[in-house]
Amino acid sequence: QVSPGLRTPRLPVWLCSVSGRHSVLFGTDRRLLSDWKSERIVHLYFYSGQQEQTQTAQLTIDTHSHHWEEAQREDPCSPGKRRPALEMAIRTKWAGATVSWNGTDPFF
Repeated sequence: QVSPGLRTPRLPVWLCSVSGRHSVLFGTDRRLLSDWKSERIVHLYFYSGQQEQTQTAQLTIDTHSHHWEEAQREDPCSPGKRRPALEMAIRTKWAGATVSWNGTDPFF
C-alpha cells in the first residue's frame, strides 16, 4: 500500500530521466502545488546522485521571461545558445522559461 504522503506530496517533486539518467527536481515552496500565481519565479533544487555532482544544484526559474531578453545578435545554432538537457526538461513544464544555475556550472 502506498502511503498518503507519496500519493499527495506536501512539496513539489519531479522525478526526471534526463539523457538516460534518473534524478530528482524539487522545491520547498508548498504554494507551487496549489497556487499557479506562485509560479512566476520558482526556486528548485536538482540532485542526480552522479559522481560529477558534488552538491545539490540550486536553480532559479523565471517562468515569464521573454525571448527578446536574450542576446539578439547571437546565432540560435551557436554553442552559446545550446541549453543543458535539464533546462529543456524544465521547459516542458514552463515553456520559454529561463533557468539560472546560481553559480553552479550546468551539467547534464
